[in-house]
Amino acid sequence: MDQLLAMRAFSRVVEAGSFTRAADSLDMPNATMSKLVQELEAHLGVRLLQRTTRRVTVTPEGQDYYAKATRILRDLEDIDSSFSVARSNPRGRLRVDVGGLPARNVLIPLLSDFIARYPDIRIDLGVSDRPVDLISDNVDCVIRGGPLDDSSLIARHIGDAVMVTCATPKYLKQFGVPAYPEELKNGHKLISYLSPQNGKAMPFRFERDGDRIEIQAQRHIGINESNAHLAASIAGLGIVQTFAYAANPAIRDGSLVEILKKWRPPPYPFHVVYPNNRHVTHRLRVFVDWLLACFPAGVRGTDRR
Repeated sequence: MDQLLAMRAFSRVVEAGSFTRAADSLDMPNATMSKLVQELEAHLGVRLLQRTTRRVTVTPEGQDYYAKATRILRDLEDIDSSFSVARSNPRGRLRVDVGGLPARNVLIPLLSDFIARYPDIRIDLGVSDRPVDLISDNVDCVIRGGPLDDSSLIARHIGDAVMVTCATPKYLKQFGVPAYPEELKNGHKLISYLSPQNGKAMPFRFERDGDRIEIQAQRHIGINESNAHLAASIAGLGIVQTFAYAANPAIRDGSLVEILKKWRPPPYPFHVVYPNNRHVTHRLRVFVDWLLACFPAGVRGTDRR
């Protein structure tokens, strides 16, 4: 038995909550994963996991072994990182999750610079507006905008996005150009962004001279994915509130027109988030430092105020 590999396999099953998800995260056949854990249990002489057809639960002995095994695995990674080659040339796989618009318009255009600096880091990029569980999904970090709810995570602020309100010229010709936020309640068709967490429509937010207004008018259409949300406005379905960096190309070519410029929403914060109970690898550390240096310029976009 390869005890180190068996420890890694067992730890991933605990974190992922299933053999299948753990096997996928380690690029390992499910049968191999199961055999490693069985061999580890036989070696220790205790049951670490209780298996049924529907779920996997950790025994008290398994919880104790998991806590000690993860400490050993972190110590081993510290030892590897302590050598000069590892410090100067971080390597390995980095799993990053990011929303649709920041992936398309900010992160992906910048990634060639990161890859050129750190050619031995392989990136698995998950693109979705839906929240992920960093532990069970074996994700190293996520890039997310908006308020942060989970205080058990480490969050580094990496920039603030300018927000704009816009619609197509054809739409504005038909329904008129609102001069004040409250006019959106008077027959305008609003394209709301639906929270991927709870399905609720995000209000239209406005700010001027320190005064903030939220408009929660009845939506014409609701969409829970950021690229499709912007595309609906470009298609002429109504008024949208979105990131300037994503809307600016359409504004520049005349497909969209920014409205209510004097009532722009407050800046929208972005953070890179990672677990506080997991060892921060050198590859994650250099990625976070790189984000702090380059992401702010991309997420701000071009301010046309």
